[in-house]
Amino acid sequence: MKNTIQITRPDDWHIHVRNGDILKTVVPHSARCFGRIMVMPNLVPPVCKANQADQYREEIVQAAGELAHFRPMMALYLTDNTTVEDVRAADANPHIVGFKLYPAGATTNSDSGVTSVTRIMPVLEAIASSTLVLQIHGEVTDPNVDVFDREAEFIDQVLSPLRREIPELRIVFEHITTKQGVDFVKAAGESVAATITPQHLLFSRNDLFRGGIRPHYYCLPILKRHEHQLALLDAAISGDPSFFLGTDSAPHSRLKKETSCGCAGIYSAHAAIELYAEVFEAMDALHQLEAFASFHGADFYRQPRNQDQITLERIDWEVPANYPVAGNQEDEIVPLKAGELMRWRLVENE
Repeated sequence: MKNTIQITRPDDWHIHVRNGDILKTVVPHSARCFGRIMVMPNLVPPVCKANQADQYREEIVQAAGELAHFRPMMALYLTDNTTVEDVRAADANPHIVGFKLYPAGATTNSDSGVTSVTRIMPVLEAIASSTLVLQIHGEVTDPNVDVFDREAEFIDQVLSPLRREIPELRIVFEHITTKQGVDFVKAAGESVAATITPQHLLFSRNDLFRGGIRPHYYCLPILKRHEHQLALLDAAISGDPSFFLGTDSAPHSRLKKETSCGCAGIYSAHAAIELYAEVFEAMDALHQLEAFASFHGADFYRQPRNQDQITLERIDWEVPANYPVAGNQEDEIVPLKAGELMRWRLVENE
């Protein structure tokens, strides 16, 4: 059994790094491993304009330090007021590769999101005519729809009709969580792809309630039944280029997670590639990890594949119980698998 593996440097095509002190804490965790990170724009206020994305990107670059391999890619936040001119400005910016569609109220900091796709059809047509990608958080927000059914309902009510209306629109169905999501992407053709997170590969909804409610396992889209977890695992290791790595790493302070109304989000950037390696090894599919982590996303976004490599070694190590927030010693972030042993570790400073 090999104790080390080398793969082309991977990319994370869906990540939240927040801003301020939390940004300074979490960006180095991603920069140590990934070539590109696809930064989500749901700040308060949201990143809606190209010049705002430039300013945000500079903050991220400064937090990463001198790393030649690290290149943040940016998305703009779609609202009912986004214009065709906004699309043109984004398309002209080399660091912006997409627009993120949040249904209003679907997840963290999504209150400014789109209230109805019909309101933004001219903007979506402009995106379809550009080099940009539409990145979709695929959940309906109707309170009468069960939270575990929100993704499946979104496919039926929004995504399938949108595909029929603008078939040339290139779409990333972000952080899919269901067999219905997998089946939709497989049937949609080359213009649709999906990211898959480590938590949705590692866990089912049983884990969210194991021994009581576990706030650090709460994310949106929420963890689903075991049958959906199995469908995601099969998709991830299949070699199908429509599926690729996107952690949806979403840091929150412990105080905001462990409260009477805890916020959604799982922090995984501290050990992202290691988590995927454990999943792929458990499925006897380590030979498929490189394509999923390093090739499929770059190819879909029409970006060059990274040229350098990383090394992972099989060695037990314990995940820290927490990461103190930079500049705020009274606050901390609890990472995924806090205090647990992991089997793979990135070899740093090669």
